[in-house]
Amino acid sequence: MLFGILVNEGPYQHQASDSAYLFAKAAIEEGHKIFRVFFYHDGVNNGTRLATPPQDDRHIPNRWSELAKEHEIDLVLCVAAAQRRGMVDPDEMKRNKKDADNIAEKFRISGLGQLIEAGVQAERLITFGD
Repeated sequence: MLFGILVNEGPYQHQASDSAYLFAKAAIEEGHKIFRVFFYHDGVNNGTRLATPPQDDRHIPNRWSELAKEHEIDLVLCVAAAQRRGMVDPDEMKRNKKDADNIAEKFRISGLGQLIEAGVQAERLITFGD
């Protein structure tokens, strides 16, 4: 089965990201594919490269990046939600005249059309978080 995943909550204040990650990992282990993971609302905070959790804690942005690398998963941050939360990729950094970008590896910024496409292309779109 081909899944799309929507994550609406940040990485450390809600279990949605952990649940989405574990679901994606389990689905892949069972032979399914993940078309795209779309991060919306506070979920875009899963894509920051500046997170520095304690050494004995899980590094949620890195987990997503590694899973995406291993299984060619498209990780998309909603552009409007990301900009509201101070997250920019190199292109948005230049366009908005910022002095740095802060997007983790394998994440990209795009619009809601990517969420719509995930819903159309995937056999199931699973939502995690409110």
